[in-house]
Amino acid sequence: MGIKFRLILMNFLQYAVWGAWLISLGAYLGGGLEFTGLQIGSFFATMGIASLFMPAVMGIIADRWVPANRLMGICHIISAVLMIIAAQFTTYAALYTCMLLAVMFYMPTIALSNAVAYNALDVAKLDAVKHFPPIRVWGTVGFIAAMWFVDLVHFNGVQVKLTEMQLYVSAILAVVLGVYSFTLPTCPVSRNVASKSWVDTLGLRAFALFKQRKMAVFFIFSMLLGAALQITNAFGNGYIQSFGEMPEYADSLIVKHSIILMSLSQMSETLCILLIPFFLHRYGIKVVMLISMFAWVLRFGFFGIGNPASGAVFLILSMLVYGVAFDFFNISGSLYVEKETGSEIRSSAQGVFMIMTNGFGAFFGSYAAGAIVDAFQWPNSWFIFAGYAMVVGIAFALVFKYKHNPQEA
Repeated sequence: MGIKFRLILMNFLQYAVWGAWLISLGAYLGGGLEFTGLQIGSFFATMGIASLFMPAVMGIIADRWVPANRLMGICHIISAVLMIIAAQFTTYAALYTCMLLAVMFYMPTIALSNAVAYNALDVAKLDAVKHFPPIRVWGTVGFIAAMWFVDLVHFNGVQVKLTEMQLYVSAILAVVLGVYSFTLPTCPVSRNVASKSWVDTLGLRAFALFKQRKMAVFFIFSMLLGAALQITNAFGNGYIQSFGEMPEYADSLIVKHSIILMSLSQMSETLCILLIPFFLHRYGIKVVMLISMFAWVLRFGFFGIGNPASGAVFLILSMLVYGVAFDFFNISGSLYVEKETGSEIRSSAQGVFMIMTNGFGAFFGSYAAGAIVDAFQWPNSWFIFAGYAMVVGIAFALVFKYKHNPQEA
C-alpha cells in the first residue's frame, strides 16, 4: 500500500470524526435541548479553549518523546471514550464538560496529522506543497461523508443529526483512526536534550517565531480571522432549520436536508484545496490570505440575504464560497508555517498556528458570535460578521509586509 494512499485514508478518517458532529451539533443543542445562542457558542468555544494549549503541549510531546503518529492514536481513542460519555447527558453543565474534554484530545490531532503527513512525504522525498493538498482533500471527502450519514440516516424515526447519536458515530470513527494511527510511518523524536537550553528541552522554540515581525503579524491576523472559523459551524445549520418554523418554508428540501446543503461548503473545499499550490506559487501567501478574508465577507453576507425559497441561490453561493474562505486560510497557512520553520520544530510550529486560529481566535469568536446572535438576532448578525471580516481583510492588506518571489516558491 503506497504512502499517499495511507495518508489519504488517515485524512479521510481524521475529518470524518469531526464532520459527524461539527455542523449538526448546533441544531441539536438549540432545537432538541433548547440551549441559548450564548450556550451554543460556548460549545464551539471549547475548540478554542482546547487549542490554546493542547496542540502545543502535544506538539512538544511529539517532537521530544512520543512519535506523532502514536500520540495521535492515543488522543483519538481517549476522545472517543469521552464522546460516548457526553452522549449520555442532556443538561448544559454535564454535556459541556464532557464535550470540552473530548475536544481537548481531538483538536491536537489536526496539527499532529499534518506533522505525520509532512514527515511521511519528506521521508518519501515528495514535495509537501505539491503532494499534500491532493491528499488533504480526502479529509474533506471524509467530512462530507460523515455529514451525509448523519443527515440521511434515521434512529428511532429521527434523523441522527438531530440527536445525540451523532456523537456515537464520531466515537466509532475515532476508535478506528486511533488504531490505524499506530500502523503509520513512525515520526522521529529528539530525545537528546542534554546540551540544549530549557526552551529547546520543552520544545518551546517555535514560540520564538514571534520575534520575527513577519511571523508575528501573520499569527496575529491568523487569530483575528480564526474568530470567523466556527461561526457558521455553530449557527449555520440551526439558522436554516429555523426557517422550518415558517409555514412558507416548512416543506422546503433545504430545511429538511440542511446538512446536505451545508455539505456543499465542504464539496467546494475539494476543488479549492487543489487550487492552493497554483495560487501560492503564483501569488504568494499574502494574496491568498486576502482572498480568504474577503471570501468570508461573502460567506456571511450571502447567509444574511438568503432563504430556502427565492433566496436559495444566495444560500448555495454562501456554501460554494466557503471553500475559498476556509482552505485559502487554513491549509495555505499551515503550508506557510511549514515552509518558514525547520523540521526540528515542525510539530510545535503547527501547534502554535493551531493555538492562534482554533485557540484564541475560535474561543473569542464563538463567545462573541453567541452574544451577537442573542442581542441582534437573524439576519442582522450575519451582516455584523461580514463587516468584521471586511475590517480584518483591509487591516491585513495594510499591515502584513510580504514580497512574493515565484522563483523561490
